[in-house]
Amino acid sequence: MTGVAEHAIAGLRASEPHALPFAPSLEVRAFVLERPAGDIAVYSAPALRLDGVARHYLNHSHEAMFPPEAAAAPLFVHADGRAAVERTMPVRATFSRRHTLDDDFEVIPTPGHTPGTTAFLWDTGDHRALFTGDTVFLRDGEWVTAVLDSSDPVAYAETLRVIRDLDFDVLVPWAAGRGEPYLAFTDRTDTRRRIDALLARLEG
Repeated sequence: MTGVAEHAIAGLRASEPHALPFAPSLEVRAFVLERPAGDIAVYSAPALRLDGVARHYLNHSHEAMFPPEAAAAPLFVHADGRAAVERTMPVRATFSRRHTLDDDFEVIPTPGHTPGTTAFLWDTGDHRALFTGDTVFLRDGEWVTAVLDSSDPVAYAETLRVIRDLDFDVLVPWAAGRGEPYLAFTDRTDTRRRIDALLARLEG
């Protein structure tokens, strides 16, 4: 695969970054998860290549503004995001409930940023990586929320509580500060502290 950064954790491949036109201090990436049961792509970005990828998942419909340049893989999105995604990307199927694929990849609806926003929790065997899209992203070394005028703050707060209680040690958002690390290692105590701070700001 071309246009891919070095592995941040074993089995995780990041696409080259793409600056957001409406927020040039941020850049987005898509990721390929190397799995014995079949590779999965998470998020969308122009440099994403889908050769050999069995399934492609979007966190939320805003990613469809940046369809990958290479050949498509079967795309799965939350039912609440399908109409928006299909304006630029064909959707194979939708989901609406929390479920697990092949015992290592969990699909977790996390509405708030958009109605169909969904997190993904991947157990690599060595790490548990949580893909939060824009719900929680990285900027200046901090965890940040993306609450838009169109977001649902009540649902967003409930989603943050769900994230706070998940068992993961790597945060992998869609967006990160330009030139900054695109993932963050964490633990239960660190996660709770950071999410509680986000909740305090959101609810304050």
